Amino acid sequence: MLQNTGKLAGCTLFITGASRGIGKAIALKAARDGANIVIAAKTAEPHPKLPGTIYTAAQEVEAAGGKALPCIVDIRDEKQVGDAVQKAVEMFGGIDILVNNASAINLTGTLETPMKKVDLMLGVNMRGTYMTSKLVIPHLLKSRSPHILNLSPPLNLNPVWFKNHTAYTMAKYGMSMCVLGMAEEFRGQIAVNALWPKTAIQTAAMDMLGGEEVGKQCRTSDIMADAAYAILTQPKEYTGRFVVDEDILREHGIQDFEQYAVQPGHPLLPDFFLDEAPEVLAQQMEQHGATPAFKSSSSTPPPSSGPIESTFDVIKGVINDDLVKSTQGIYQFDLSGEHVGVWFLDLKSGSGAVGRGQPAVKADVIMTMDSTDFSKMFAGKLKPTMAFMSGKLRIKGDMTLALKLEKLMGRMAKAKL
Repeated sequence: MLQNTGKLAGCTLFITGASRGIGKAIALKAARDGANIVIAAKTAEPHPKLPGTIYTAAQEVEAAGGKALPCIVDIRDEKQVGDAVQKAVEMFGGIDILVNNASAINLTGTLETPMKKVDLMLGVNMRGTYMTSKLVIPHLLKSRSPHILNLSPPLNLNPVWFKNHTAYTMAKYGMSMCVLGMAEEFRGQIAVNALWPKTAIQTAAMDMLGGEEVGKQCRTSDIMADAAYAILTQPKEYTGRFVVDEDILREHGIQDFEQYAVQPGHPLLPDFFLDEAPEVLAQQMEQHGATPAFKSSSSTPPPSSGPIESTFDVIKGVINDDLVKSTQGIYQFDLSGEHVGVWFLDLKSGSGAVGRGQPAVKADVIMTMDSTDFSKMFAGKLKPTMAFMSGKLRIKGDMTLALKLEKLMGRMAKAKL
């Protein structure tokens, strides 16, 4: 599993719905760093069907090495949320991270869904997430490493995810739209991201919905806790991402996902909303003239035999600290043609990075060209100057940095791309 690094030591996390399930798993993961956890949930007395209360969760947090503040909170109640926020600030001196985990689910069609259930899902999922964020943000703005993490899916407008449970989808997408809007509203000030599981996660709610047999097809909540930790230990520039648990853990070197299975070797149940990878959906939207509401969260390209992926694999192999130090530029490649997509090359941060989608920080240079010409250019078969002069390459941004890229292309040619 993803190892704790201590980066969340002393940080205060306000987690809704943290008395059980994924919320509690994230709380315990952070507690192992020595974090302060505000357990904001409704269950104060033992529930006949659902295990755990805010007090038992607090005991587990403190046993794991953290400090806990259990608060009775219905996130539909503005006063209760406000009181919990105030108690957190008084006890811990501020709030660094908000995890909007609390959620209500009811998978029924329009005619079968009572308005009481509709109001519950919209009130908890969408309104509760918005209101809790609104009340916590003033304190996040004072933090050195502020994050909001919503447990919500990528915005996938495939009708299949609406037709059987329109109300639930609307409520969950409301949480995702909070990410979309607040990430831009507070860009540079607060990191705002979403996290969603690739497969079903075993929780008390899942056990009630599907029973023991469905539980065998799930992963444990530990995978979501590890993925959340990977996000929350990023700098605040890592924002506006719709992250899938398995994807970000692969980026952090996790290869063995059987360790997260409830029953290793058993086929897994895919989760809702993920019929296509986010980057594929983004490409499909671009091809139809739409602007994608999201980009891939990956910072490294997935395994593939495609020419663009292969090119970036080689680029990744030749960049080093010296090249980053001498270049100090971030490049974005908007590719059209057979292999449409957006890629980035970061020769400014750390030891450099490549990946799909837009860079986390605004690019210094944006290059627009056909994907076939891109491959030729990095293989040394097409000079950038000729590509630019002939109109095959359009450059926006710092021309000096654009010229510096030729140094990397020389290394690529030596690597015999």
